[in-house]
Amino acid sequence: MLYPLLWMLSASLRPENEIFTSTSLWPSAISLDSYFRGWNGLRLGFGTFFINSFTIAILAIIGNLATCSLAAFAFARLEFWGRGFWFAMMLATLMLPYQVTLIPQYVLFHNLGWVNTFLPLVVPKFLAADGFFIFLMVQFFRGIPKELNEAAMMDGCSPWRIYWKILLPLSTPVLATAAIFTFIWTWDDFFGPLIYLSDIRTYTVMLGLRTFVDSSAQSDWGGLFAMSILSLLPIFLFFLFFQRLLIEGIATTGMKR
Repeated sequence: MLYPLLWMLSASLRPENEIFTSTSLWPSAISLDSYFRGWNGLRLGFGTFFINSFTIAILAIIGNLATCSLAAFAFARLEFWGRGFWFAMMLATLMLPYQVTLIPQYVLFHNLGWVNTFLPLVVPKFLAADGFFIFLMVQFFRGIPKELNEAAMMDGCSPWRIYWKILLPLSTPVLATAAIFTFIWTWDDFFGPLIYLSDIRTYTVMLGLRTFVDSSAQSDWGGLFAMSILSLLPIFLFFLFFQRLLIEGIATTGMKR
């Protein structure tokens, strides 16, 4: 499992002419030229792509945590007409492949004038569009004793205050789980930015990596491998810092406590 990553790291430190000619994982000479060339070799510095990816990922995390938790609170704690039906409809969205809704979404965003901006990648996150996280949070909220809600209502708390003051502080593990998965999926997303972003100034890291490979010209493999290594670091560090909360959130989802 680790061999491809080790090979990519080794290739990023080799001279360009040795990348595909040597089978050893240890380069004959360590060179950082690929990193300097990859970072500054395009029309824009690669840092611009990192900033774009971080911007989209952070906004996506904020949107998912805010709106999916609100929707989950409604399904788990509030009584309203058609709750079971709408919950089933939400689960049905998980069965739709992304390609099925791609064309209608593109037409909608094109008519709104949002193509070639970050809005198509960010705004749906603020509309509770990820049914997986709603379902995950519903299962977690259902594991929190309802007696807490009843006691808060007797003290005069509104549903909003119950959500903000009681459920959210107790839901740190599942919120961290949703944040980690949102960050990883948004950072690694290639298809969405490829469809909606055409200006290189708006490219994400994944689109930036694609620019190193050209079927009609010479490809910069050293720069590609070097920037690929750097693109893995944010995911690795994000997961490393929140690993405990991630495991706790998955392990306790749906458990009665």
